[in-house]
Amino acid sequence: MCGIVGAVSQRDVPAILLEGLRRLEYRGYDSAGMAILGDDGSLQREREVGKVQALAQALEKSDPHGVVGIAHTRWATHGVPSQVNAHPHMSGERLAIVHNGIIENYQSLRERLKDEGFEFSSQTDTEVVAHLIESCFRQSGDLLSAVKAAVAELHGAFALAVMHADDPDRIVVTRRGSPLVVGVGIGENFIASDQLALLPVTDRFMFLEEGDIAEIRRDTVRIWDADEQVAERPVSRFEHAIDSADKGEYRHFMLKEIHEQPRVIQATMEGRLTDSRVLEQSLGTEAGSLLAGIRHVQIIACGTSYHAGMVARYWIEELAGIPCSVEVASEYRYRHHVVQPDTLFLTISQSGETADTLAALRQAKEAGFRAALAVCNVPGSSLVRESDLVIMTQAGPEIGVASTKAFTTQLTALLIFTLALARHNGLDSEKEADIVRALREVPRQVDQVLSLDGRIESLSRAFMDKSHSLFLGRGAMFPVALEGALKLKEISYIHAEAYPAGELKHGPLALVDSEMPVVTVAPNNALMEKLKSNLEEVRARGGELFVFADGQSGLHEEDHVHVMSIPEVHPITAPIVYTVPLQLLSYHVAVLKGTDVDQPRNLAKSVTVE
Repeated sequence: MCGIVGAVSQRDVPAILLEGLRRLEYRGYDSAGMAILGDDGSLQREREVGKVQALAQALEKSDPHGVVGIAHTRWATHGVPSQVNAHPHMSGERLAIVHNGIIENYQSLRERLKDEGFEFSSQTDTEVVAHLIESCFRQSGDLLSAVKAAVAELHGAFALAVMHADDPDRIVVTRRGSPLVVGVGIGENFIASDQLALLPVTDRFMFLEEGDIAEIRRDTVRIWDADEQVAERPVSRFEHAIDSADKGEYRHFMLKEIHEQPRVIQATMEGRLTDSRVLEQSLGTEAGSLLAGIRHVQIIACGTSYHAGMVARYWIEELAGIPCSVEVASEYRYRHHVVQPDTLFLTISQSGETADTLAALRQAKEAGFRAALAVCNVPGSSLVRESDLVIMTQAGPEIGVASTKAFTTQLTALLIFTLALARHNGLDSEKEADIVRALREVPRQVDQVLSLDGRIESLSRAFMDKSHSLFLGRGAMFPVALEGALKLKEISYIHAEAYPAGELKHGPLALVDSEMPVVTVAPNNALMEKLKSNLEEVRARGGELFVFADGQSGLHEEDHVHVMSIPEVHPITAPIVYTVPLQLLSYHVAVLKGTDVDQPRNLAKSVTVE
């Protein structure tokens, strides 16, 4: 995921922009660059492949000075990582632009602009936008008008920041599908993809809304909405740093990270979705050609990431209609396996350094898989470097050993991947649009679940004196039950197991009694009636049921049956939303039992050895 920083000030801005880029390094990138409107009225640009430090070294040599500038870290979507493909891009010597997102109609625009006489030096969609704005500028002589005219022709998701040497006192920005925030200062104003980039210079921010276009000057910020009406966006103050080393108002990192999930799930979607479809190239420059021939998916992961892969199998087989296998990495690497033709090898790891998963990937490269895709939260990790395609989750640092936000962002990324793959296997645009709309609702739905925290805390008291617990789910909710059981055993040290609810009669029912709480996740889907029958079997054996259910499910509080109503959700996105109440339940049980929630005994955050 790319990062944008910009400034219009009365002081020199290169150092401000460079620090902003450093604070955006967590987003993942392969090159970095900066353009400064010099004191002599010229545009000075530096671009480097690799880390921000390489750009810093180049800037030491060129020593640019100026009070207006834009900067960028790029993750390649169009064109390989290279200096010519790095941002900022320019049109001639007078206009510079930085861009997050993907322009879907860039090819047709590129051909038209070539006919107008524009020459292209990169393979990016961004350079197309630069020339398009310059073409409009030549007609109007006004940067704001030029950006408005150009944006009207763009299809896709994007955030743009543009400056022009012939219109030198402002930056013009716009967003559609990618985040952009305005930092408000005194005698200076800033823009960035993320407010964290600007905390050294301001703690006051305006968040641009979908379709906004804004003019950023030193003393003013003017905004127009998607209908080109003058708009005002409230200024909010950043109260405390969202910092990996600071629990803030929360008692534990785990609780903080559970409550961050609406924000990080939204961040994982940003730049990858339009209102109705997945932007395939957000998965990588070769995504289209690689996914087109995939006829089988092999998923490899460990622990919580393995559970995410199990959910993805249900999605892939339902939506893409191709077979999917899921295996624990430590087992996969030590057995003989048969590679199906045209198989995608998909690895999932929060850290990107999980030893067994890495070893499996390296083994797979020798075994003849068509391509390797990694879902990961750490840019620059070994898994990211060694894979053909990458989907970076945007969970941010996760300090609690028991994974929470890393899991739900993995699920979000995996659903985005599934939709991209399914499009090559017959998924119609109407169904894709329906699921994309449902996915966009997930942050709000998770926020609604978080509002049940107090009630879930009360429910957790029933587990204080228990030594065992059973979790049940059907279909894609079975891996969610597995994840819920894992969370409870990790941090409360209560022995917990999960089963498909239909397996009760095949053994687990023998364990059910009044001392065995049974936790069930029950969205209102096609398996609801069968699940109700399974729950009756538990009641008949004297079991105590704790059911997280859709309010329309028809399940009600009764003796030994505790029902917590969960917001109505789309069946496809239900695994993401229903994970959250199980996280909260485990957290509150652990707190009541007095365990070390963030650092449970015998466990490590990243398993980098066998």
